[in-house]
Amino acid sequence: MFNKEIKSVLDLIKAFPDEQTCINHLEELRWDGEVISPFDAESKVYKCKGNKYQCKNTGKYFNVKTNTIFDNTKIELQKWFLAIWLATSYKKGISSIQLSKELDITQKSAWFLLQRIRNCFGIDDDEQLDGIVEADETFVGGKNKNRHKDKKVAQSQGRSFKDKTPVLGLLQRDGTVRAFVIPDTKSKTIQPIILKHVQKDSVFISDEWHGYRGLHNHFDHHVVDHGKKQYVDFNNPEIHSNSIEGFWGILKRGYNGIYNWWSRKHMQKYVDEFVFRFNQRKQTQFTRFTNLLLNMENRITYKELING
Repeated sequence: MFNKEIKSVLDLIKAFPDEQTCINHLEELRWDGEVISPFDAESKVYKCKGNKYQCKNTGKYFNVKTNTIFDNTKIELQKWFLAIWLATSYKKGISSIQLSKELDITQKSAWFLLQRIRNCFGIDDDEQLDGIVEADETFVGGKNKNRHKDKKVAQSQGRSFKDKTPVLGLLQRDGTVRAFVIPDTKSKTIQPIILKHVQKDSVFISDEWHGYRGLHNHFDHHVVDHGKKQYVDFNNPEIHSNSIEGFWGILKRGYNGIYNWWSRKHMQKYVDEFVFRFNQRKQTQFTRFTNLLLNMENRITYKELING
């Protein structure tokens, strides 16, 4: 492990100048000196030439990239490391087109690379949110008024899902956020998610949307009526949803400024990306980079991405 923390892209390139230094780092992070077979964790392992190992019980060969996001990749690990650094550092994200230029690879390869990285962002956290928890929904998609007249969607105002996708956000005040792409904002859709991720008897703050009705039976539920232009409870300034609105602001700026469009099929991965960076906002860039690498065993194939 590095004694001196990496602080910039230049530091990263100096620390990992070639394939072998990248492999050595991955082996240290994944196995920490004790190589474990991905085919049989109890098996004895033989070291072979060319950074390969053999699982005694299965007879299969493997390396540190087997069953990880780097499995079968033809792109150099240094470029992967650069992509992970950029994806975990840029507050609003990086598009596949921009990344393809930075790494001198095709846009298709850059998109697949980023999707594999995003698959490592969405690691479910079983620990429930508590204390003061803010809830809100946002709708992701272009504004109808900005579309060409041939592409305008009829009756798509307000909470219409014809041209937008709803996302539910739950944020623990001064803590972490969770966000979920959902089919609709009905109570039967959002309340099971809330009950799963928020500790009972927490202070729960939402707007006036009827999908939140009945939650007072589980939480100390407070409502901020946005429909009446109320954004803070003047009797209790702690009652507001400004924190989750701030997270939506970051996500929307990334969507509008960097990506411009997300398909519903892959939207959760993009949302997970913003959640990861927000939840690790107090960490250094190198810590975020390392935490992503620690999740590298969350592999997804191109076929799985395309077919869903």
